[in-house]
Amino acid sequence: MELRRTHNCGELDSQDISKTVILSGWVDRRRDHGGLIFIDLRDRWGITQIRIEPVSKAYKDAKRLRSEFVVSFKGIVVERPEGMINKKLKTGEIEIVAEEIEILNESLTPPLHISGEVNSSEDLRLKYRYLDLRRPEMQKNFLIRHKLCQIVRQYFSENNFVEVETPFLMKSTPEGARDFLVPSRVWNGRFYALPQSPQTYKQLLMVAGFDRYFQIVKCFRDEDLRADRQPEFTQIDVEMSFIDVHDIIAVVENLMVRIFKNLLDIEIKSPFIKIPYSEAMSKYGSDKPDLRFDLQIFNISDLVVESDFKVFSDTVKSGNVVAGICARNCAGFSRKQIDDLIQWVKDRGAKGLAAIKVKGTDWEGSLNKFFTENIRKNIVRKMDAKDGDLLLFLADTTELVFSILGDLRIYLAKNLKLISENEYKLAWIVDFPLFEYNSEEKRYVARHHPFTSPKLADIDKILTEPEKVQARAYDLVLNGMEIAGGSIRISNTELQQKMFRALGIGDEEANDKFGFLLEALNYGAPPHGGIAFGLDRLVMILAKCISIREVIAFPKTASAMSLMDNAPSVVSQVQLDELGIKLKK
Repeated sequence: MELRRTHNCGELDSQDISKTVILSGWVDRRRDHGGLIFIDLRDRWGITQIRIEPVSKAYKDAKRLRSEFVVSFKGIVVERPEGMINKKLKTGEIEIVAEEIEILNESLTPPLHISGEVNSSEDLRLKYRYLDLRRPEMQKNFLIRHKLCQIVRQYFSENNFVEVETPFLMKSTPEGARDFLVPSRVWNGRFYALPQSPQTYKQLLMVAGFDRYFQIVKCFRDEDLRADRQPEFTQIDVEMSFIDVHDIIAVVENLMVRIFKNLLDIEIKSPFIKIPYSEAMSKYGSDKPDLRFDLQIFNISDLVVESDFKVFSDTVKSGNVVAGICARNCAGFSRKQIDDLIQWVKDRGAKGLAAIKVKGTDWEGSLNKFFTENIRKNIVRKMDAKDGDLLLFLADTTELVFSILGDLRIYLAKNLKLISENEYKLAWIVDFPLFEYNSEEKRYVARHHPFTSPKLADIDKILTEPEKVQARAYDLVLNGMEIAGGSIRISNTELQQKMFRALGIGDEEANDKFGFLLEALNYGAPPHGGIAFGLDRLVMILAKCISIREVIAFPKTASAMSLMDNAPSVVSQVQLDELGIKLKK
């Protein structure tokens, strides 16, 4: 390489006119005007226009340049002619008159567009990910990710946290999802597991006296994938000693304030609102509610239990619920639009949907006759309905009604364009149940993980009334997505063993899986707790992407396949024999 660059392609401006410079990068676009040749030269900093005149020594080689050739130009910075300034580019006031060229590498015609609108399939983009990552839009996402990681490390370092790396090869201790297992060559028949999170390790670091720990760490879960899940993902992991819930919340809120200010130049106010889990479910049908719009859910069971509309009254009398949402200014929906909504809820398991238009302070439609005027007006009052609104009701089991209405409020908000992409709403969800009942396994399982502490007042109910026990747990929600979750941990052996018994884990099994942790808790474990952020998910929101695959350099497909290098792949029989593994057909 003879021409070594002096500047990048995004920094030159009118202050640099008359300088001799060398730029290196990729040919973004080549325009041959019959005499003059113009090259848009691109690197990760930006684009600079190169002008090659017929008298230039670079002209002959410039004639054979094509998209994505790697090239260096030496030339003089000049002012662009009047009327040719590109105000969209930082370098738009200048261009380089080329004197020399060095072609560093040629390129085949790329199978996807590097610049401009993306019209390639996701599979093609993932197969040629190294080309997809050249796109300025993708590089912008990773600059956001990089800056976020820098802010996180600086913030925790300033607040006396110590960054400690924990092992990737650990004991298999299933915590809800399947482990990825790694066979041992030295110990045939034994396996390591890739960590679903550093949960037990960070608790051991608290026992070790580190007091404040953090780590930006890879985690692994062998579970079904979707837009915001990958088999390998990244957490911002945090743990603290001698604290309570409010201490962790304060640390996290100050971090979020700094992230939004330093990364997006947005001032967010703290403290964030706190919503009990039961309220989140009853108002929004979700424990991760999107608060950028209203469309609150209202339970009207008490108002319709004595109505003549049997669908409603019989539902309530059988122990189920009737609830609905008020769609503002939607009374003008056509019959087809309402039929489409009815089909939409039926596709999700509902038996039907009652749609009632509000006229004045009363209802309009054929259902009026089944409800007294007093019932109608009480419902309108409770739902704060106004003239021109549309009331939408479901009647069924509590779980089904609130789940579908939670999805319906999101569906309506998107279709009615009620969601501002430039708005950020943060909230804490608190007072979670410690357990949830698994109907398939016919037992209670930990809602978060088995190391979460119950509220102190509920300890005596763990074995007798597990459904009534609340956790000292908390989730941070941003724009309808959980971006962080944590809890105060159990810090004594007796309570931890009691928790295991409530989960149906006997003493022998508990000792086999978690004996090292139980033993550690006997050696003066401090009260401690923490939280873990989904880094990929947070970057996705801040970068305004719709999938975490857009912010992970080399992600997997929905079927957990890497199309670029064809992983997972078949391995040789020699490798299997070394590991003592025989494959079943």
